[in-house]
Amino acid sequence: MPNEVLLDVSELAPPEPLTLTLEAAEQLQAGQYLRMLHRREPCMLFGNLDDNHFKYFQRKGAISAVEVFIWAEDDKEAAEAVQAIIDAQD
Repeated sequence: MPNEVLLDVSELAPPEPLTLTLEAAEQLQAGQYLRMLHRREPCMLFGNLDDNHFKYFQRKGAISAVEVFIWAEDDKEAAEAVQAIIDAQD
């Protein structure tokens, strides 16, 4: 099973990006992380992720303006996969 679940919400109008991202995060399986592509910083998202026990990392995207990586707080495999992506960009 691939670790990454890709969700491109860059062309959607609010509140669809927030709704779809939270729904996709809830469906993540062990070892999976969500890579969400957006045209701007999704400021309303981060508090919701914190409240629902998700971790995240945001960076400027290569394909879109912003990429946000999201994984379950207790998912070590997904956290390591995202960390490898972060390390590769340095």
